[in-house]
Amino acid sequence: MVGMTTRAIRHYHHLGLLPEPVRRANGYRDYTLRDAVLLARIRRLTELGLGLDEVRDVVADDEGRELVDVLEELDADLGRQEALVKSRRARLAVLLEQARAGRLPAEGPVSPRLAEVFREMAGGPADASPMAAKDREVLALLDTVASDAERDRMMEALHTMARSPGAVERAHEVYGMLDALVDADPADPAVETAARGLAELIPDAAVAHLGPEAGGAGSEGRFLDVFLADFAPAQGAAVARALRIVMERAR
Repeated sequence: MVGMTTRAIRHYHHLGLLPEPVRRANGYRDYTLRDAVLLARIRRLTELGLGLDEVRDVVADDEGRELVDVLEELDADLGRQEALVKSRRARLAVLLEQARAGRLPAEGPVSPRLAEVFREMAGGPADASPMAAKDREVLALLDTVASDAERDRMMEALHTMARSPGAVERAHEVYGMLDALVDADPADPAVETAARGLAELIPDAAVAHLGPEAGGAGSEGRFLDVFLADFAPAQGAAVARALRIVMERAR
């Protein structure tokens, strides 16, 4: 009548949500209208989103919170969920617009601000540069894992860099220098040249979360070690040197 399975009813007995009914002589449980009313109430409460522990508090005869308290708490929680869904839908709307216009980057979905940076840096040889592709992948990762405050600082710095006169052209040139190091020796003088060119492009805010030293202990150091290991030796040496230059500059 209530639409509950026998398995669910046994589970409610086990949790103490529903009292065990008396048994007939043949061992069958003898459920009454009161049991059906209680099951209907449990179903309504669970459909509202209450957990079974909360439902047990509500239906308990002599203990637990008042129903109004539980429902007010549930209403507040649903309000938070509603705000989160609304925020996600707003972000999704931007991504859908980008996708329909053919402007969603290969690394997407990313935040609208990072997508704008990618558009500002697009064009020219960087579109085919392996190092440029790695750069976009790392920025997409940071865009996902950084806090809102860190993301805002990083995006503002990247926007400022991308809009500086000649910055995009210099970035394409540096990507080319780094691509050329794929088979080079880490001691090659071109490593230092590429490092200094890259350091000129990297905003201080983009590496502020790495701490005072590149590499070393801590989660930031481990991330940097894994990040650098993804490059060819000479390329990794150039990137590590550029980060040191930037962090020294930021002190």
